Amino acid sequence: MTVPTASPLLSLPGAVAADGVDAPVAAHYGDLFREQRELVAGRGFVDLSHRGVVTVSGPDRLSWLHLLLTQHVSALPPQQATEALVLSPHGHIEHALYLVDDGAMTWVHVEPGTQGPLVAYLEKMKFFNDVEIKDATGDYAVVYLPAGSAADVSAAAAIRELPHGRDLFLPRAELAAATGGYGAPAGLWAYEALRIEAYRPRLGFETDHRTIPHELGWLESAVHLNKGCYRGQETVARVNNLGRPPRRLVFLHLDGSMEVLPEHGAEVRVAADGPESRPVGFVTSSARHHELGPVALALVKRNTAVDVPLLAGTVPAGQEIVVPQ
Repeated sequence: MTVPTASPLLSLPGAVAADGVDAPVAAHYGDLFREQRELVAGRGFVDLSHRGVVTVSGPDRLSWLHLLLTQHVSALPPQQATEALVLSPHGHIEHALYLVDDGAMTWVHVEPGTQGPLVAYLEKMKFFNDVEIKDATGDYAVVYLPAGSAADVSAAAAIRELPHGRDLFLPRAELAAATGGYGAPAGLWAYEALRIEAYRPRLGFETDHRTIPHELGWLESAVHLNKGCYRGQETVARVNNLGRPPRRLVFLHLDGSMEVLPEHGAEVRVAADGPESRPVGFVTSSARHHELGPVALALVKRNTAVDVPLLAGTVPAGQEIVVPQ
């Protein structure tokens, strides 16, 4: 498995490394809120070079991926971005793929460190299909440009166009020079704050070993409910048609007077029940937003009342519905 080393952009003035799986890139470059505002204005870029990159080539690539993924990709038009999941036989989320096909090759980026297990799974499922799977993390780095960016994109980059911006699969050798053409860098904390604001889930943060797509709102963007069979489809169909997911994603407005942010995994409780009460969920991601203040996403029990104040760790929080009860 290819594991990216520290990004060359960590040598830029003011760069402070992130932590955990995001440690190879910068959390910020000295001014978190300015970096967020620049992204909202369509300026600058985000170094996501620690993310895994996988390519799939060969004439059977889309019809073959269609059999494995939750998304309908057999007739995916060139340059049309989409998302897809790989599920376990029981319907639990194992991989989240962000992909685009350029007419000759399918480009995928995934969470840091997950490209190795994903490639191993895909190789196991090749059978007699004419496809070639490659862990291209060592050759390509992901860079994000916000919507409205006027930056000139490298001709060597594959592009994944999104409503909120563009993901570039940039040759890794060009990463160090990215600041010349794409403007000032924004750190991952700015990118994460905007992700949380948009309710976009992230594998390994909003998910655990038993998460199903319905809990996170991933049915809308990463699952096609009227396609052929794939692993885990029975669970998807059963919960969608007959049941209700056991948990639901919520957006939290955190008390701005508190100095600390609740960490990933911090227990969520109903505030009226007190800090020693039984947890109803856990914090999945948190950030400081340039306009909204401290915010978070959390996964809570489906039957948690939608209008009750919560405690995220020790921080009072009001909830906003993401996935309906």
